[in-house]
Amino acid sequence: MKSIRSMRNGRSRRSDINMTPLIDMVFILLIFFIVTTSFVREAGVDVQRPSAQSAETKEKANVILGLTADGHIFVEGRALDIRSVRAYMERFLAETPEGAVVIVADKQSMTGATVQVLDQCRLAGVKNISIAARKI
Repeated sequence: MKSIRSMRNGRSRRSDINMTPLIDMVFILLIFFIVTTSFVREAGVDVQRPSAQSAETKEKANVILGLTADGHIFVEGRALDIRSVRAYMERFLAETPEGAVVIVADKQSMTGATVQVLDQCRLAGVKNISIAARKI
């Protein structure tokens, strides 16, 4: 009987804080921020882009190919040979069929090297190819 009275008076009640909903909410917010974060992809090399008055901003580029003044090709920080660009692009298209490619060529690079990279991308089947320029 005594235990029933003490429960009525609220003396022996223990209040516990349930942490499960709080932890669930933190994980949901974490997942939300990870999913909504836009990841910026870079070519992995600094180049001086040429200027153009007709340059437009491209919202979505899945792969950025960097071409230095020496003719070296970089994708995501890795150096590629011209012979491996086509295989890389075919693998990329297998993963993302509607993917876009941007070629960021240095303004001092040879036109022939830029055309070779462009040609390898087209031979791989890439339909959406752009060449980066700085807007004047």
